[in-house]
Order: sequence, then structure tokens, then C-alpha cells
Amino acid sequence: MDVNFRTFDLNLLRVFDEVMAERNLTRAARNLSITQPAVSNALRRLREVLGDELVSRSGAGVEPTPRALALWPTVRDALRQLQHTLAPGEFDASTADTTFLLAMADATAAELIPGLVQIVEKEAPAISLRVLPLTTRDPRRMLEQEEVDMAIGYFPAVIASLAARGQSGVGVAFETQRLYLGQYVCVMRRGHPLAEAPLTLDDYCAARHLLVSFSGRPYGFIDQTLGALGRERRIVVTVNQFFTAGRVVANSDLLTVLPRHFVTVTGIDDQLVLRDLPFDQPMVHVDAIWHRRAQHGHAHEWLRTALLRSAAAAFADSVLGQKVPG
Repeated sequence: MDVNFRTFDLNLLRVFDEVMAERNLTRAARNLSITQPAVSNALRRLREVLGDELVSRSGAGVEPTPRALALWPTVRDALRQLQHTLAPGEFDASTADTTFLLAMADATAAELIPGLVQIVEKEAPAISLRVLPLTTRDPRRMLEQEEVDMAIGYFPAVIASLAARGQSGVGVAFETQRLYLGQYVCVMRRGHPLAEAPLTLDDYCAARHLLVSFSGRPYGFIDQTLGALGRERRIVVTVNQFFTAGRVVANSDLLTVLPRHFVTVTGIDDQLVLRDLPFDQPMVHVDAIWHRRAQHGHAHEWLRTALLRSAAAAFADSVLGQKVPG
């Protein structure tokens, strides 16, 4: 259905955005400082224009139609861009009381959060940080639905997909920033039967393994590399935290794979032995990823800069030569 923009009331989109965010007409009305009948009337007018019901009653709230779900990201992005353009505002870190939600694995948090907290304590004492567990190698849904402001981790498939879309001229809804390079190593307990000699591929594949898996699936990127070599390993335990993996391996004959830098902050590195993997494994690129609608927010810009500074302090030998503000 064609929309006549000469007569279309753009305020209807603000109501639509708030209803989609809240999934409740009463809360949407409160947030917009209008009455619930006014919200209902706006939705009725928008239904007439678009030729779709948009939402239907569901319990105490409303359930969006497929058309509404498809429209919402574009509408929300457009409203955010208008807001940033017309009323960009200022961000004073020394007085701001913003709360940032970050998704990352425990190993990444152990490496980046101490430095970030130091920056916050010194420069932005009223800011709060909430670190949520990263449970996926593809955080785009979390960012799209604004469950977090930023996700940090190893996202090779996502980065490759975004690069391919950008090169083909397709619009990309996400931005990324490289924070540091990491290297994975084989980790075992001191006194392990394989700790006294160079680790061979045959010995590695014959051993029993623990895998850190965010999804719980007993297959990871190490297994992809082994598969390309026509080899496989036996995974007998999966956990979803690197700290847990270190503890288990320190008290068993299992092998695991951990980031080299992380081992030094476990507090039990004196109980562990590190060995290079007996096959070529690319360096791990740890990236921050966020939705483009946050790109020009001053608070978000400050957060990205602070993370770069924290990464530079923690990984001075592996940050990719970026000029990091002091």
C-alpha cells in the first residue's frame, strides 16, 4: 500500500515505536505522556494507512504482527537518527549516570573490566556497568532487541558476514571495532602425563577434552580445524565459562583450550601447564560489536574509547596499532 507522505502524521511512528518497545498500551501511553485512548487512536490511524493490524491483544499486553516486526527496526533507526541529528546533546562523563550493558565471556571480562573500572572510577564515578554472560557467537539479535549496548568477543562468522554485505553494497546495521588479538593454547594440569614432552597431534587427539561452549554444543572452532585435517578429538565435558574450565582441568586429566592471556589472571596459573596447539590455529580477533543506531550517541562514543584504552593497557603487545586516546 502506497503512503502519502504529504499527509502522513510522523507522530504515529513515535507511538508505534513505543508500543513495540513496551508491548503494552498503558505503559506506552505513560512513556509518551498521553492517554491510552490517544495511543489506541494513533494505532487505528496507522493501521488504516498501512493496511495491517500491527498489534493484537495478548493477555495484559499486545502481540505484534509479522508486518509490525518487520517495520519496527527501520522505524526505530530512523527515529534515533533524527533524535541524534536534531538534539544531539552533550555527554559529560564526570557527571553522567548512564548504565552500560555489556555482553562478554568471563575470560574477556577478566581481561577488560578491571581496566574499564579504573577508568570509570577516575573519570566517570556515577556511571554503572552491567556485564551479562555471552551465550552465543552471533550477538546481533541481542543488539537488535537492545538487550545490551555492546557485545565483545570472538565473532569470526559475524565479522565475515558484515564485511561481505558491506562490500556488496548491502546496508549493514552493525559496526565493529577490533580490541585485541589473542591466542589459544592447550592447557593441562601440572603433572599431567602429556606435560613432560612436546605435544603431538596424535597425543592431543587421543586425550580426553573439556570444551568451553556458550551454547552447550560439543563442537567448536578447534574441532573445525581438526576436521579439516581429517582428525577429531573426544570431548567428554562442556562448560560455559573459562574460569570453570581452568578449575576442572587443574584437578583432572582433561585437556582444554584457553586464551593464553587469560591463564595468567585465573589465580591458579601455577597449577597449569600451557602447550602450543599441535596444529596451525589462526590468532583470535576480539571485537566489539554494536548496532548502528548507537553509533553517534556521545555516551556510546565514550564507552568505545574507554574500552580501547582498557584493551591497550591489558594487551599492549597485541592491540592492532590503533591510536588510542589517552
